[in-house]
Parts: sequence; structure tokens; C-alpha cells
Amino acid sequence: MVSLLWGAVATWTAVQRVSAANSIVASSGPLNTDARQIYQSLSDADATEANAYLSLIEPPGAITKIHGDTSRAEADVMAIRAGDSDPAIQADLTTLATEIPDYMKFVGEADAYNRSGTNGAGIGAAYLRDASSLARGPLLAAAKDLYTKEHARLNNAYAQATGVPYLALGGAVIVGIAAFLAQRRLARRTNRVFNLGLVTACLIGLLSLTWLLVGFTSARSDLLAGRDHGSTPADALAQAEITALQMHSDESLTLINRDGAYDATEQQLQAQLWPALRNELTRAQSVGAFSQGEPDAEAAAADAQAWYSEHLDVYHANAAGNYIGGPTSAVTLATGPSTAAFEKVDAELTAAIDADQAASANHDSGGDRALGGAVAGMVIAALLMAAACIWGVGRRIAEYR
Repeated sequence: MVSLLWGAVATWTAVQRVSAANSIVASSGPLNTDARQIYQSLSDADATEANAYLSLIEPPGAITKIHGDTSRAEADVMAIRAGDSDPAIQADLTTLATEIPDYMKFVGEADAYNRSGTNGAGIGAAYLRDASSLARGPLLAAAKDLYTKEHARLNNAYAQATGVPYLALGGAVIVGIAAFLAQRRLARRTNRVFNLGLVTACLIGLLSLTWLLVGFTSARSDLLAGRDHGSTPADALAQAEITALQMHSDESLTLINRDGAYDATEQQLQAQLWPALRNELTRAQSVGAFSQGEPDAEAAAADAQAWYSEHLDVYHANAAGNYIGGPTSAVTLATGPSTAAFEKVDAELTAAIDADQAASANHDSGGDRALGGAVAGMVIAALLMAAACIWGVGRRIAEYR
């Protein structure tokens, strides 16, 4: 009975860890990545469209990028819909699936009026504002909520997979005590120091506990590395990238709106987004110390300051009334040096995220493999322990018949 109790405890412990590790690799991990990519893709589409609009005739590369962003977001929405049936998740997905096509309609109208010339520029700008309002309102709100929920689910899986198996350790102690007392009782009644069956059962229990703890320790080490040196820094960097994309969009929207150099979007950029970006980059470097993406994260933090300096040149040119027409005009600086500086930061952040994500996937897979066979092993060990106990006690009973 005690052997079967140990088997139940050990098997339950193994099932919990294996299930969580499998989820990290095959479910919660990929879904967290999909949700993060939706958030990034929609932010990138908003920033790219706003900046491209300043060029009057949008570059084909920008149009391709915008369609690529929205198509990628729609594909990720479908992936999450298939992998997570949580009603709260499905509500966000419904919002995204409904609003992304509407966003593209506004973008298409803005582009069409923009290409029509000066007379259509004002109408095009209005459509662009509608597109940006939709992106920053329902779309990004749903994307952020979706990402927050999937990230919480991933963290719960990490916590379950790496939690110390106190129940299994307690069960092992109880089984050990029970085996000792049984052995002692038999020794007194039969004048035999050891019962071979009970000794065998104890050895099997010890081996199964050792297997469970070694596998758990190895898996825990890999999974914590996947979380601390992969998933966590990647998520911190993604948030910094999203903030940077919003800054890039705001720079363009200020010039498009023509409501003054220090309008509401410029105020948001300077007073809110820039301080937030600096803090997020600092945090990303802190949590990403010794991660694969650390060099690129450090480069992005250094280059972000240079990019903001380029933006201030755009702001000062606009404030001075030098809006368009020459190499130092606000529009030329925004679509030239400032965009180039932003793209450098964005490329470094993307490289850092990709490196950390690859490291996370590698470590998580290693942790999952380390727990392979644990459930079956605990069941077999429990049955063998029970059989050994029955055989050992049965032999002693037979001696007195």
C-alpha cells in the first residue's frame, strides 16, 4: 500500500512537471511568441505607414512591409485561435480579426488620396489619422491584452515546471519510514535481520527518487535558463521595440497633422515615450545580462540616444517653420537621417530578440527532454516496489505455514 502511495505521489509530481515543460515547448511558449509578434507587427505597420506617408508617393518597400506586417498578424491570430480556447483570449482575437481589415481599408484610402496629389493630401491625412487611431486604440489595446495574458500563462507554466517537488520528497520520507518500521517488525518476529523483498523495494524506491530528482534538477536548470536568459529578456526587448515604433510613428504624425511642432503627439513622444524607452532599454540590459542578445541590446541602448538627437533636429526644424523643401527641412530629416537612425535601433532590437528567443527555445527543449520517460518510470517503479514487498512478506508468511 505504501509503495503504491509513493507511486501515486511520484507519478503525479512527474505528470505536473512533464505537462508544464511540454506546454512551454509546444503551447504556451509558441503562443506567447505569436501574441508578442502581433503586438510588434501592428506597431510596425502603424509606424511604417505614417513615415511612408511623408514621402507623398509611398515607397514600394514600405507598402510591402505594411502588408507583410498585417498578414503576419492575421496568421498569428489564427495560430492563437487554434491553440487557446480561453474565452478572454478569444474576445481579443475577435477584435483583432475584425479590426485589422478595417485598418487596411483606412490605409488604402490614405494611400490613394496621397497619390492623387496636393488636393487629396488633406483627405489622405484624415484617413491616416483614422488608421492610426484604430491601430493605437482597439487594435493595439487588444494586442497588448492578448500578449499580457499569454505571457502570464507562460510564466505559470515555468513556475509549475520548475517548482521544488516538496510532495514527492515528503512522500519519499514517509515511504522510507514505513519501510524501516516494517523491516524492524519483521526482524523481531522472524529473527531475520533483513527481508530481501523489502530491501529490494527500498532500493527501487531510492533509485526512482534519484531518477526523479536528477531529471527534475536538469530540467529545472534548462527551463530557468530558457526563462531568465531567453524569454524574459526577449519580452523586455520587445516592449522597448514597441515603444520605439510608437515614437517613430509620433514623429511622422506630428508632421502630417500640421498642428504645431509641439502638438499632442510630440508631447507624448518627448514627455512619455522617450523616458519610457530609456527605462525599458535599461531594464532589458539588466534582465538580459549574459544572454545571447546582450551585445545587440547594448548597441540599441547606445544608438537610441543618437536617434533621439536626430529626432530633436526634426522637431527644431519644424518649430522654426522649416517644414519641407530643403535638405534641413523637417520632412527631409524625418524621412532621412531620423528614419535611418531609428532603423538601426530597430534592427539591433530585432536581432537581440531573435537571439534570445532562439536561446529560450533551445533551453526549453533541453528541459523537456530531461523529463522524458519520468511518468512511465515512476509507474513502473511503484509496481515493482509493490511486487517486491508482496514477495518478501509472502515468503516470511509461507515459512510459518
